[in-house]
Amino acid sequence: MKYKITHTTKYNYDAPVPVCHNVVYLTPRSTKVQSCARHRLTVNPSPATHSKRTDYFGNAVSAFSIATSHKLLQITASSSVTVLRRELPAESSTSAWEVVRDSLGTDLSAEGLANYQFAFPSPHVPIHGELADYARESFTPGRPILESLRLLNERLHADVKYDPKATTISTPILEVYEHRRGVCQDMAHLMLGSLRAIGLAARYVSGYVRTQPANGKPRLVGGDASHAWLSVYCGDAGWIDVDPTNASFPQAEHITVAWGRDFSDVCPVAGMFIGGGEHKLDVSVDVATVE
Repeated sequence: MKYKITHTTKYNYDAPVPVCHNVVYLTPRSTKVQSCARHRLTVNPSPATHSKRTDYFGNAVSAFSIATSHKLLQITASSSVTVLRRELPAESSTSAWEVVRDSLGTDLSAEGLANYQFAFPSPHVPIHGELADYARESFTPGRPILESLRLLNERLHADVKYDPKATTISTPILEVYEHRRGVCQDMAHLMLGSLRAIGLAARYVSGYVRTQPANGKPRLVGGDASHAWLSVYCGDAGWIDVDPTNASFPQAEHITVAWGRDFSDVCPVAGMFIGGGEHKLDVSVDVATVE
């Protein structure tokens, strides 16, 4: 599937901002199942400095500074991406989850250690015993890891109501677990915490998902969304993406931008500014298929 993605972020300030510094994670990754043929970042006002780098996790990062007084900052990322359909192995063919857990940390190769690093707590995903108990309802002894993932994914989707007003990015995952409400990043963090609490490795994935309008309704340009899900290390089956917000295993409708330990590693737009007073944030995302 080929996609054209336009992601526009606008900051409207009550008072002039003379200086700002920003870091953005808006360039889709190229992986075994995804290739980014074109990416362009447009910033208005024009930056005084602009640099690009690759971070520790292999994500593309852009950084820029603006030294022109402004009351509106607009950041537009345009990308052309091809995503191949991901086929899942048979659940019964995947290793028992304990086998995968016990293998982590025993492989001292660069790849093995890179996998193992995602089994540890992170700023937004501490380890809690309550989440281990929650995971073990699906991860019973000897059950294949892919079957266990599917069951936990379905349970979490059913247990947590999608509610944009219920949380902020700083809401602790135990509070999300207690109130059972939140958005995609909360559900991803909650599932990450549940998996890491039983010793498995899982990483946070930031990207986009193509939305489908209701029957008879036109597709709204700009009506798509940034999205968050997770990817879980499944031993011989490799890394498998899981989307608890939609109770699905992503195939060709999810576009990966970046991954890390949690949201704090891959925030789409972050920065600091001087002045400005109160500000309003507007984000528009359009994910269009290309014939």
